[in-house]
Amino acid sequence: MKKMFFLGGLPRSGSTLLCNILAQNPKLHTTHTSGCLEVVFGIRNQWDELIEHKAHPIEETKKMVLRGVLQNYYWDVKEPIIIDKSRGWLAHLEMVEWVLGEKVKVLVPVRDLRDVLASFEKLWRKSTKSRQIQIERANYMNFQKIEDRLNLWCGREEPVGLAVNRVKDAVIRGFRDRMHYVDYDLLAKDPDETLQGVYEFLELEPFQHNFDHVEQVTSENDDVHGFGVPLHNIRSKVEPQKPQYPEILGSSADRYLREAFFWKS
Repeated sequence: MKKMFFLGGLPRSGSTLLCNILAQNPKLHTTHTSGCLEVVFGIRNQWDELIEHKAHPIEETKKMVLRGVLQNYYWDVKEPIIIDKSRGWLAHLEMVEWVLGEKVKVLVPVRDLRDVLASFEKLWRKSTKSRQIQIERANYMNFQKIEDRLNLWCGREEPVGLAVNRVKDAVIRGFRDRMHYVDYDLLAKDPDETLQGVYEFLELEPFQHNFDHVEQVTSENDDVHGFGVPLHNIRSKVEPQKPQYPEILGSSADRYLREAFFWKS
């Protein structure tokens, strides 16, 4: 049985960097954005739709099948510890704890929301010269000024708003003790102390990481997201980055100041 931890937080908040740093540890297998949750979620939702299961409910079998999926999704991984990355995990912690029969631990990358939004605005500006992304196609008239674009990114069905809601709701549902926030700016400024906190939370033996050369071992086909530009490339050296929202968003960032660090409230 492999030990499983989970990773899910805000987009554009260093999750890929964190996964590739942790991957330096030979005992850990970190993933790109995983489909494991969607497989488990789909089986759970369809289980009770089968007439055979309606006629003869077998809840314990359901749980063990789902546990088997979690384990066997990584049948070919040699490392004993899995850190599965998906921002959806926070929405389904009750299910995961029922399946595994234990409290889970989730790493939650976070970042000043103004810089998260600035990152999306930069991606749009890079891609718009050659393509129209899906969110713009669906909301063309509401995509004509920066304030409206920011509001759309924060919509409940869009990446920033959905992720923020999931983090907040997990806390409201009583899972704060299962969550460990990993602040992107603190990770970049003091990676050694930040990783020490990660290992303490996961209750794992510390490991000496190389922050001057982080090899990228996770990869994703970013074409599926429609931007036409790389989304998950990392810098090999971990070092502080200056805030990008003043230049990118200007005064449009002011309205998001109140929630910029919502996880600290």
